[in-house]
Amino acid sequence: MTKYAIALHGGAGTILRSHLTPEKESAYKTALNEALEVGESVLKNGGSALDAVEQTVITLENCPLFNAGKGAVFTNEGKHEMDASIMNGIDLCAGAVSGINQVKNPVKLARAIMEKTEHVYLSGEGALQFAKKINTELENEDYFYVQMRYDQWKEAQKSDGIFLDHNLQQNENGEKKFGTVGAVALDLHGNLAAATSTGGMTNKKFGRVGDSPIIGAGTYANNATCGISCTGHGEFFIRSIVAYDISCLMEYAGLTLKQACDKVVKDKLVKIGGEGGLVAVDKFGNVELSFNSEGMYRAMKTSESEAYVGIYE
Repeated sequence: MTKYAIALHGGAGTILRSHLTPEKESAYKTALNEALEVGESVLKNGGSALDAVEQTVITLENCPLFNAGKGAVFTNEGKHEMDASIMNGIDLCAGAVSGINQVKNPVKLARAIMEKTEHVYLSGEGALQFAKKINTELENEDYFYVQMRYDQWKEAQKSDGIFLDHNLQQNENGEKKFGTVGAVALDLHGNLAAATSTGGMTNKKFGRVGDSPIIGAGTYANNATCGISCTGHGEFFIRSIVAYDISCLMEYAGLTLKQACDKVVKDKLVKIGGEGGLVAVDKFGNVELSFNSEGMYRAMKTSESEAYVGIYE
């Protein structure tokens, strides 16, 4: 293998040009491009796909524009509950965490779960205990405070509703954004990997968990087929097992990456009312940025193509 590929997303939904100021649009594109450059640097220097997706997602988690890590939304109790997962296509090893707080970069904890325990998925207080045991970098609540997210939470509390990410705007102009972040990559050694991270739903209750930390729903990687990271209305992605479904269609039905993504995202999901999208790369280095919403924050770069950064449909 002499080629590499990387793709990332920062959320999908009703993202219209008329809803973003030129300054905000520029900020999002700059952030996406910075994350892309971080991941590509790993790949072109011979690094692993696993390192590339982890470093890409860490960069997005550290940016307050996205609903993950520092920019995570507030729960009904005014706290943060973050979810993340990572998967290695070479051996199908995976790690995932949900309902975590204080952890600066949940995707790093997900990788530690994969590499330092016999488990795949840890949650809540137990996951935090493990994070402290291995000296994961923690932050106090002030670090995760973003005024925009706080305002969204206070707006959501007026109706006691549960909203998907930036849905302060949803009441005003119908805008919906699903702010999960994620990345997929193929490295020069022919290995695939995927990672996803999110702060979940604004004003969420009862420990709600979406698709992001669920292997096969929001994240999947298999060297035989592809790497997938999803963003959208998590309940629908869980019910459709979206990430694994695409891999299955390639492995058992012989579909191409594009055919499988189109079938799942633009047909199967639409039929049950599931909105959102995903980024995908296959074992040949083909990339798909597939979504059924008005837009998706996205970027991609391969060893054979120029960098692409997009927001709108």
